[in-house]
Amino acid sequence: MKLEAFFKPNAIAVIGASREPEKVGYKILKNLIEAGYKGRIYPINPQAPELMGLKCYKSILEVPENIDLAVIAVPAKIVLQVAEECGKKGVKGLVIISAGFSEVGKEGVSLEKQLVNICRKYGMRLQGPNCLGIINTRMNINASFASATPTLGTIAFISQSGALGSAILNWALENKVGFTSFISLGNEADLEAADFIEAFGEDEETKVIALYIEGVKNGRKIIKVAEEVSRKKPILALKAGVTEVGVKAVASHTGSLAGSETAFSAAFKKAGILRVWSLEELFNLILAFEAQPIPKGDNVLIITNGGGPGILVADACEKNGLKLPPLEDASIKTLRENLPPHASFGNPLDVLGDADEKRYLLALQAGLKSEKINALIVIVTPQAMTPAEKIAEVIAKIKTQYFEKPILTSFMGFKSDSNPLRILKENDVPNYHFPETAAYVLKAMYDYYLILNAPKEEPVEILDLKREVIKNIISKAQQEGRPVLTIDEAIGVAKASNIPTPKAAVARSLEEAVKIASEIGYPLAIKIVSPEIIHKTDVGGVILNVKTPEETKAAYEKIIRQSKLFMPQAKILGVFLQKMMPPGKEVIIGAVRDHVFGPLLMFGLGGIYVNFLRDVSYRLCPLTRLEAKEMIEETKAYILLKGVRGEKPADINALIDAILRVSYLISEFEEIMEIEVNPLVVYEEEKGCIGLDVKVTVKI
Repeated sequence: MKLEAFFKPNAIAVIGASREPEKVGYKILKNLIEAGYKGRIYPINPQAPELMGLKCYKSILEVPENIDLAVIAVPAKIVLQVAEECGKKGVKGLVIISAGFSEVGKEGVSLEKQLVNICRKYGMRLQGPNCLGIINTRMNINASFASATPTLGTIAFISQSGALGSAILNWALENKVGFTSFISLGNEADLEAADFIEAFGEDEETKVIALYIEGVKNGRKIIKVAEEVSRKKPILALKAGVTEVGVKAVASHTGSLAGSETAFSAAFKKAGILRVWSLEELFNLILAFEAQPIPKGDNVLIITNGGGPGILVADACEKNGLKLPPLEDASIKTLRENLPPHASFGNPLDVLGDADEKRYLLALQAGLKSEKINALIVIVTPQAMTPAEKIAEVIAKIKTQYFEKPILTSFMGFKSDSNPLRILKENDVPNYHFPETAAYVLKAMYDYYLILNAPKEEPVEILDLKREVIKNIISKAQQEGRPVLTIDEAIGVAKASNIPTPKAAVARSLEEAVKIASEIGYPLAIKIVSPEIIHKTDVGGVILNVKTPEETKAAYEKIIRQSKLFMPQAKILGVFLQKMMPPGKEVIIGAVRDHVFGPLLMFGLGGIYVNFLRDVSYRLCPLTRLEAKEMIEETKAYILLKGVRGEKPADINALIDAILRVSYLISEFEEIMEIEVNPLVVYEEEKGCIGLDVKVTVKI
C-alpha cells in the first residue's frame, strides 16, 4: 500500500503533546493511546518529563528510535522549525494539525510554501496543515483530535472539512458503520485527495471510498487516479460549493480553489466517480455499497404488502430509469398456487396486508431465482398482523443463500432501534425509511455496474491537423494583442483542423466584395469582420441570402454602417463573404478551458437560441469516440438527428468526427481558451456536416 508511513508506521511522535485536557495535543495523544496502537508512541514536549505514562522528549531529535510518522500540533510560527527537525530525524510522514497557513491569507501562503520546501528537501510527505488528523482502524491508529474513534469496517473516508469529518465519525458510530480509514485533508499543501484515493485503491480491506470535497487544486491528477481506481471499487463524492454563496464559502474556508459546477460534473463522469448531492444521499449509498453485491442489470422486482408504497417505489424506479419486468410464467404459476387469489402477481408483487414471513419467502425466492430480475426492493408496512421480525429474519437468511443479487428493504414506520431493523442491520441488509430512497440507491448501484463494464477506450488522436497553419494564426493574434480571432482567422483554424466550412473570403472594400462574390457564387452570407464584435447578429453584422452584385453592394454598406453605429469603438477590417449552404439540422460544438480540469467540451442544439434552450451536454477533453457519441445521445437534439416524422437520419458519424476534432484541437493547443462552431449544419447520412460560423479566443 502506498503512503505506508501514514498507514503502517512503526513509531509515531506527537509533537506538541500536552498535559492539559483542553489542548489539541492532549486529545491526539489520548486518542492514539486509547485506540490501542501497537507501535511505539513518543510524546514531544519540552516542558513535561512524561505524559499519560509515556516518557516525554524535549525534541524529536532526542528520541533514540527511528520514527515513521510525526503528528504536529504546535503554533504555526514554530512548525517550520519542528518540520526541519523531523527531516533531520529521518521522519517519512508529517500530519500537521496546526492552522495558520494558506487559509489565513498571503502570509500564511508564504509559510505553507516554506513548509512544503522543507518536506521536499528531506523527502517527507505532508498531510495538512490545518487538518483534523488521520485514523486507521486496522492499525488501531487514531492520530486525530476527533471526539470518537470509528469501528473497524470497509469504508475509507476522505474529507476536506475536519469539522464535517468529526460529525461523520459520530454518525458512523451511531449507525454501526465501520471505516478502514479516515483522512482529514486540510489545506492539501502536499498530499491531495488523489494521493489517498490511489492508496485506498490498492488497499484490499477498503471496499468503498467516500469523498467530501470543496475544491480541487490538480484536476487532471484526480481524474487520472480515479479513472483507474473506480474500476476496482466505487468512489462516492459529495462536492460542496455548487452555488455562488457556496463557492465564496469554499474560498474562505480552506484556501482551496472551487472549479466550476459543470466542470466538476464532467470530471466526475470521466473519472467514474458517483456524485451525490447531500450527506444523506452519501450515507444511503455507503450502506448499500458496503454490504450488497452490484446488480448486473437494471431489472428490479418490488415486493410489498401495501399497494400505495408499491406504486410509490414503482414510480421512483421508472423516474430513475430502472425497469420492472414481470416474473417468468412458471414463477407466477407457483405464486398463484401458494398465495391468496387477491394478491397481485405483477411487478410490484403485492403479497397483501396480512402477509406473513412465508409469503415474503415465496416472493423473495421467485425474484432471486428469476433470470429476468437483477435486484429486489422489499417493502414492509406495519399492520396489526405483520410479523415484522420474522420477515426480517427471512430476508437476512435468504440473503446468505442468494448473494449475487442486492436486496434493499424499506420497513416503513419502524423505529430505528426496533427489533426488525436491528436484525436487518446485523445482517448487512440496508433499510431505508422511505421506499423511493431504495430506488435511488439501486440506480446508483446500476450506474456503477455500467462504470465497471464500460469499454476502456483511448482518446482519439487526429493526425491530419495542419499544425503550422494553426500555430501561425494564433501567433499573429497574440503578437497583435488580440484575444479574439477574426472570423476569417477562426474559419482558418477550423479548416486547418479539417472541420468542413463553406467557401469564403474577406473583402476590405466594396469593389473587392463584388469581385469575391462573383468568384464564390451566389447566394451568399455576408458578415462583419472585427476582432471586437463577437456576436455579429447583435449589431446587424450578418446578412443572409445575398443573390446579386447589387445586393452585395447594399449588404456591404449596411453591415459597415450598422456595425459602426452599434459599436463605434470597434475596429472594422472588412466583410466576410461566405457561400450559403443548404439547410440541415443545426447544432453547436463549443469548448472552454476550465482552470481546474482543463478543456471542457459542450455539444447541443445550435443556432442563436442555444443560450435559451440549454439543450447541451458536457465532457472533459480529450474525448473518446464513445464519449462523443454519448454526448449526442444525451441531448434532445439527438431525437431530431435520428429523424422525426419520416425524415432521414442525420450524418451522426460526421458529427462525431467534428466533435472529436474540436476536442483534439483545444487539447493540443494550450493557447486556445475557447472555440465554438455554431451553427454546425448536419446533413443526411453520408452527406456530412459543415460549420457556418466559428469563434476562437486565445491566451494573450
